Amino acid sequence: MLRNRGLLALLAAEVVSTTGSMMTWLALPWFVLSSTGSASRMGIVLAAEAAGVAALGIPGGHLAARLGARRTMVIVNAIAGPAILLVPVLHWAGLLSFGLLVVIVFAIGGLFGPYFASQRVVLAEILGDDEVRVSAANAWLQGATRITMLIGPPLAGVLIALIGAPAVLVVDAATFLFALALISLFVPGGRPVEATDEAQGVLAGVRYLRRNRLLLAWTLSMAVGDAAWNALFATLPFYAFTEYDGNAKVAGILLACFGAAAVAGNILSFRVRRRLEPATLIAVFVLVQAAALWLLVGAGPAGWIAAALLLAGLANGIVNPSLHAFLTLIVPPAVRSQALTAVLAINQLAAPVGFLGAGVILAHRGYQPVLLLVPAVQTVTMGARALATLRRRESLPVTAS
Repeated sequence: MLRNRGLLALLAAEVVSTTGSMMTWLALPWFVLSSTGSASRMGIVLAAEAAGVAALGIPGGHLAARLGARRTMVIVNAIAGPAILLVPVLHWAGLLSFGLLVVIVFAIGGLFGPYFASQRVVLAEILGDDEVRVSAANAWLQGATRITMLIGPPLAGVLIALIGAPAVLVVDAATFLFALALISLFVPGGRPVEATDEAQGVLAGVRYLRRNRLLLAWTLSMAVGDAAWNALFATLPFYAFTEYDGNAKVAGILLACFGAAAVAGNILSFRVRRRLEPATLIAVFVLVQAAALWLLVGAGPAGWIAAALLLAGLANGIVNPSLHAFLTLIVPPAVRSQALTAVLAINQLAAPVGFLGAGVILAHRGYQPVLLLVPAVQTVTMGARALATLRRRESLPVTAS
């Protein structure tokens, strides 16, 4: 499978562009904290990106279905690079107001939905609708993404100290253009998908989601569970900023712990999925992921937080390749782009609650309440996801031998 030039180009583009995004993941909240001193404003900026995904995801998915997956990825990279570059350029020119920053971040967030869906559709176009191959490809893709969590945040922590957070955003902008070149040159376009009645209209993905009970259950549990993850990841820069004298390297290392363990989990997923049937694998490891986060409760030293992120990241890395493969293949090709962007848009409806809630709690109560709420919410939502998966295991596509 790794001899496939299109897949290799897709993985390389993912590593480069997502490394830049992971750097921005730390640099952007750090920029807001250092320039405004406000945890609430940091939460607003992070929530704006999630709101962009939620608000523009469904119409973006409809547009992606009409353009095709590869063309959508090319267009998104061509727009995202200059858009992120606006932030440091306007800041250095003295023209970046807080309101304008929120608008720019909202617009960048709106690009993520169609890109996410198109990336999954391209995998199925390259490899065919074979769960085994698509799961393996998702493991490689997830591994590539998680590797960027090893590289991006620690590198951002070093660069923030050396050249400042705005300059780190310039590096991110360049990575989008590199990904644009790789996808344009080496990733093949898929065959046109025959239009069907169920794929008609902007809300085609939402209509399909309402009919598929398992996909709907996954989507709702993902929305609330990921809001908790967003609250946690928004808390880590604040934790390092307040507890370790503004040391960005600590935040970078903590984020890298999750990434390192998730990469290990992606590698283990090849073995685990041979021993467990898919529904059991998903149910078991989403619960393990939630259980590991209880180490956050009462955490003071960074070592406790690192341990929680390592264990949760390992479980996340094991379960996500199968989960994302079925998330893609459970949907008919004609409506796949629309349904996947609907999943992501609904997922992101709760994300602003995570970011804004974390910002308010951090500003008034500190980080400890967040570190209690995150595992509690994860336990409930992952329990619901596990139960839905086991009850509706017959809805999963048949696994190829």
